[in-house]
Amino acid sequence: MKKIVILGGGYGGVLTAKKLAKKFKNNKDVEIKLIDRNPYHTLLTELHEVAANRAPEDSIKIDLKKIFAGLKVDVVLDEVSNIDFKSKKLKSEKATYAYDYLVIGTGSKPTFFGIPGAEENTFSFWSNDDAVALKRQIRDMFTLAAKEKNPAVRRSMLTFVIIGAGFTGVELVGEMAEYREELCKEFYIAPSDVRLIVADMAPKILPILPDKLIQKAEAYLRKLNVEIVTGAKITEVGKGSVALGEKNVVDAHTVVWTAGVEGSEIVGNLEVEQQGRKRIVTNEHLESVDHKNVYVVGDNIFFIPEGETRPVPQMVENAEQAAPVVAGNIAADINGTAKKAYKPAFHGTMVSIGSRYGVANVGLPGKLFMLTGFMAMLSKHAINMFYLSQVVGFNKVWTYMMHEFFHVENRKSFVGGYFSKRSPNFWLVPLRMLLGGMWLYEGIDKMKKIWEDPDKIFLIPAAPNATDAASAASVAVDAVKDTVDAQSAASAVVTAKEAVEALPVPGFVYDVTNWFMDLMFYNPDGTYTFLAKWFQIGMVCAEMVFGVMLIVGLFTALSSIATIGMAVMIWSTKMASTEMLWYVAAAIACIGGSGSVFGLDYYVLPWLKKQWKRIPIVRRWYLYTD
Repeated sequence: MKKIVILGGGYGGVLTAKKLAKKFKNNKDVEIKLIDRNPYHTLLTELHEVAANRAPEDSIKIDLKKIFAGLKVDVVLDEVSNIDFKSKKLKSEKATYAYDYLVIGTGSKPTFFGIPGAEENTFSFWSNDDAVALKRQIRDMFTLAAKEKNPAVRRSMLTFVIIGAGFTGVELVGEMAEYREELCKEFYIAPSDVRLIVADMAPKILPILPDKLIQKAEAYLRKLNVEIVTGAKITEVGKGSVALGEKNVVDAHTVVWTAGVEGSEIVGNLEVEQQGRKRIVTNEHLESVDHKNVYVVGDNIFFIPEGETRPVPQMVENAEQAAPVVAGNIAADINGTAKKAYKPAFHGTMVSIGSRYGVANVGLPGKLFMLTGFMAMLSKHAINMFYLSQVVGFNKVWTYMMHEFFHVENRKSFVGGYFSKRSPNFWLVPLRMLLGGMWLYEGIDKMKKIWEDPDKIFLIPAAPNATDAASAASVAVDAVKDTVDAQSAASAVVTAKEAVEALPVPGFVYDVTNWFMDLMFYNPDGTYTFLAKWFQIGMVCAEMVFGVMLIVGLFTALSSIATIGMAVMIWSTKMASTEMLWYVAAAIACIGGSGSVFGLDYYVLPWLKKQWKRIPIVRRWYLYTD
């Protein structure tokens, strides 16, 4: 039995475990274990949304048990305190874990560069707990400031300083600038009373980006009334103050530290070669240069690719690209095949400044494009959803879309507030029942005709080469009158050879429809095939069934979509009058949960959802919503 242990449930650890589970899913001689002190994986790139109350706290957490449901990965909740490389064991206070292959992905922690008071008097911003604590602090300061009589104390309460103007700091201050408007309105505080400062020792913000994008970011931050302080040597952080240089001491009750990271505490104590703030030096296979069968992933990697002068960056894409290399090399070692070298090809970087604006330098390796505003935010969301699709598939992508696009308050979405506006579903009940009633009525009316003469075809237009033109025209007139789109005989018969006026149909659509009907419904002499009869009966039954389902509110989304499909079929044969537009519009309105109020969907869908989630393949591929 080969034992593979992944230490850390961050971006790199989770993806490596999933890749290994896929490679060894049918190998009973391989055991995969992932150890983390938290029961969830945290989306660290979205911490700012929780801190500024744009997204709920649980939106950036993903249950590890959910991630590995149905996979060959044993999730262990424990905090490893030591690694014995000689005996190949990990130790915690309560257990010891043996390994044959170890993957270290414990991530990073904030580094304070030895600045007096920085660690003790600032809010760190590197975990879900940090984001929740900062969110509480921001609100507490507004609550207390609203009651404070002393102007100086009140000013200090409403001053927020973010140390570090890299991606994390800029994203946080941009989000807080938007949140400020909400809090000021709630606590009756003038926005001008609130100071937001982002400061850095570097000469410019976001130094990894091109100067043009930096200028765009600075301009937008100033538009949000954010003070930018660069080239400021942070000399000390006291209780309620921070020194941004020798002569610029700012009184502030809230100082947030985002100025840099170093390897996690356990990595810093390991007997391995380290460089660059406690990062483990690896070879080209991402294997520790000191210990065989010990691999490194994510922020813990210190590796300079061939032809480069700097080590791989500590960012999510590095973890995404390193994970399959580590998993593949472990599999190669076990199977006795050749290992592959890590050759990263990064696709750029992006940063959001609030919910509606961002800057990005993205594209193909060696060919990057500068984006701002809507396009930059679009690229950020696309990349986030791509990552989530690898981790928890449809389930988390759907949840992400709900949080980012559809359930966002105060128009805090890059697509504006249009998609987030919601109204009670009970307003749709009359429309749903009317729509269902009309389809049922039309179906019953047609069924009477079928009952009287089962062989009479009136839902399919006569073949163009029918021998009796007058008879064919008559059949066409009856067809239009009896179809849903021609309720009330909206199309008038002009002559025996000319039927009703219908909605226009593009030529290529009509040609495809004719080809299909020639194939299925017409004999060579222009008469109908036996399939035409059964198609007509099926259509009439569908009208009645979907009509009833809409009336009682059962599977209303499916029923509404089905009626739209029937309407499109009728339209494609040039038999749809303008009344069909009303049917389609009503059906579209009823798709979004109209049966959940005064309908059977209220009872049936929750029960079915529970049964659906119990199916192994559904859990395995995350084909459900929470």
